This record gives sequence, structure tokens and C-alpha cells, in this order.
Amino acid sequence: MVKKTYRILVVDDDLEMCGLLSDVLGQEGFSTLTISQSLEASKTIKKEEFDVIVTDLRMTGLKGLDLLEEAKRVAPLTPVIIITAFGTIESAIQAMKMGAYDYITKPFQMDEFVLTVKKALENRLLKKEVVRLRKEVESRYHFHHLIGKSPAMQSIYDLIERIADSTSNVLITGESGTGKELVARAIHYNGITKEGPFIPINCAAIPETLLESELFGYKRGAFTDAKTDKKGLMVEAAEGTIFLDEVAEMSSLFQAKLLRVIEEREVRPLGDTNSYAIDVRIISASNRDIKNLIHEGRFREDLYFRMKVIDIELPPLRERREDIPLLVDHFINQFGKKPNRKISGVSEKALKILMNYSWPGNVRELENIIQRAIALCRHEVILPEDLPSSMLRVQDDESLLEKGLHKKYTLDQLEKEYIKNVLIEAGGNKSKAAEILGLDRKTLYRKIEEL
Repeated sequence: MVKKTYRILVVDDDLEMCGLLSDVLGQEGFSTLTISQSLEASKTIKKEEFDVIVTDLRMTGLKGLDLLEEAKRVAPLTPVIIITAFGTIESAIQAMKMGAYDYITKPFQMDEFVLTVKKALENRLLKKEVVRLRKEVESRYHFHHLIGKSPAMQSIYDLIERIADSTSNVLITGESGTGKELVARAIHYNGITKEGPFIPINCAAIPETLLESELFGYKRGAFTDAKTDKKGLMVEAAEGTIFLDEVAEMSSLFQAKLLRVIEEREVRPLGDTNSYAIDVRIISASNRDIKNLIHEGRFREDLYFRMKVIDIELPPLRERREDIPLLVDHFINQFGKKPNRKISGVSEKALKILMNYSWPGNVRELENIIQRAIALCRHEVILPEDLPSSMLRVQDDESLLEKGLHKKYTLDQLEKEYIKNVLIEAGGNKSKAAEILGLDRKTLYRKIEEL
């Protein structure tokens, strides 16, 4: 069962005990290092890796519990067995609380000791396997903070890997909150540009005049506040990536200037008579339908094709619902660690509500809702009551349909139940209820009488 590669560290200031344990463990096929000085042992566990550590409790210098504490800090997966001739209930409890694998009092039977070491080794191997599997899951379903196991997300991971070492321009499209900047960062940090800077700029948040000076730079005196020369972000991002978010919000005039920069691979700062070569990858993003904007004459078709040498369309969250539990777990781990308690998960009913919701704000909305739920949560798990009331109302409507199917309601019965729910929601206000139902007040009154 045991291979020579498994290393055991034995620490005891009794040299005879060190020799005995070394011989017994050696006969079982373990590679054993014995140290009689606890201070030397402390230095060793910081430099070398062991599969199991066996240490005496009472020693000159550092005590066994000191070594245990040190081992838990530098090698948390390595089990520590405490042995002692002065065992007490108090010291045993303290050792176990500190994370000791086992506590053995001398004298002990050698076969029992060997069995304890073997079980400790199995425990370590099991922990290492759990860590390995967890990392494997993360590598499969997490890609540079992008999270998802759905076929759509796996396809995007594959595409990112294939284009990462290219310098071609990329256009990322998708609804707001789908993670366009995360995809841009994944492309940058997994490719040949990763040693260079990643510079994001939101084209919708900066006025056109400032956008030009920010991207292309300016010469001293180009305008009133231009006291010194300034390099533009296109130059600052040399050998890296510039991420142009919300490109559909650029004016027609600026689109023409950007097209020239992309075509000629050079920029001319404001107030300068010279142009300067740029070596930068351009990744653009938009939550708008750029083809419609082209059709309406609001976006240049030639710029569109220059930007989308490679295009990536991100699916909305409602089209990859199998990723919602993964995302929920991720956000709970991110936000759920509180000083006095930890939110460990989400209840079945709450998860069902999250799975059935339409998510108009996509992943960003889910992140905000989980963060809100954690702030309001009074239990160890998120419950339906911790979610926004608007989500619960949607769930109630779906429950009505499920109830109708289960009880085989007629259309009249289903209509009656729905009108009753809307009236309750409207607080008995028939005008408001009629507005929600899309009816005039007279029609609503008539239906109430009929039903």
C-alpha cells in the first residue's frame, strides 16, 4: 500500500524514541526524517514537504502545539499526530481544536501507531484529491472570472483560447450586464498581449472632445488647459490592449477619426502636425444592435467591419439558466463571508425563484441581488424572503399557472384567480387593477360581476 515516496517527519527530543519510530515506519516503506531539536524542525517544515508529521508534545524549545500551529499555517493539508507521555484531557482537547489529526499517549502499541499514520496519510491524499478536483472544476467552468458550464459559455471559452494569440480586432456584443469587459480581459490576459497594459475606456461616459484627447493625446497649447504634451491612451496601451466599451455611442465625426486610426495604425495628437505609429490590439463592445444603427445611418459600416474582424456574441443569462447555480455560489463565496457568520448557500425555493426569473439585467443584476440578499439574510442560507418582492410576484404568477394546470382550471377559473391576485396587488384599487390588466374600468367591473 505504502510507497517510499511518502515522507514522515518525526520530532522528539528523545533520541531513542526517534530511532524506534524511524525503524518501525521504515519497515512499512515510509521515508522518515527524525529531528530531535524542535527549533530545527520548525525551520524544516517551512522548507520541505511532508505527508505526515509526528511530534512530541513536551520538548525543550518549541512545544508540540507550537509546531502544530506552524504546520497548519505553512502546510494546512499535512496531518499532524501528537504523541506524549504526559497526556491530559485538556491538552488533547486543545490539540484537536488546533487541528491535530490524532493525539496518542505513550506507551502505545506500534501496530496501532502505524495504523494511525496510514489513516492520516489517507486523509491527506483525500484532501489533496478534493483540492485537485475543485481546481479542475474551476478550470472547466471558470475562465478568467467568466463563469459557466453551459454549451454557450464553453463555446466562448474555446473561441477566446483560439483568438488570444492573434492581434486581430475583436467586437463583443451582448445585452448590458452579460460580461463583455470580462471577455475582453480574458482575451488580453490569456494571449500574447498579456505583458502589455489593458486599458478600458467607456465611450458613452466621456464627451466627444475629451474622448479624442484621451485616446489620441494632445500637444501643449492645443487648447486652453493643455499645459503640457500628453500621450493618448492608444499610445499608452502599446503592445497591449485598448478596450472601447459602448462604441455605438460615438458620434459620426469621431467614428471617422477612429476609422482612420484603425486603418493606418497611427494616431495624430490634437494640435500636432505629426502622426505616430501604434502597436495595440483594439477590442470593442456594444449592447446595441449595430446592424440596425448602420441601417439607420447612425454607425459607419466600414468602421463596423474594421472592428469586427472577430466577433463574439454573449448570450443573455435567461438563455443559459444552467449557469445560474454556479454564479450564485460564486457570488455567495465572494460576498457571503461576514465577521461573525458565513452565508453558506441558497435554499431550494429561493434557487427556484432565481432560476425562473427573466434576468433583464443579466449577470450584473444577479450579482446585485445576491449581494442584497446577503445583506438582508438572517439565516445561514438565502431564503425567498431575502429576494426582491418583484421577483416573488413573478414567482407567484408562475405558481398560479402551475396550480391551474394541476387542478385543471377552466379559462374562466384561471381568469378569476388572476384578476383576484391583481386586485390584491393593487390594494383593491380597481382603476390601478384595470391598468395592469389592460382593461377599461367598465370591462373590469363587468368581469368581476360575471366571475
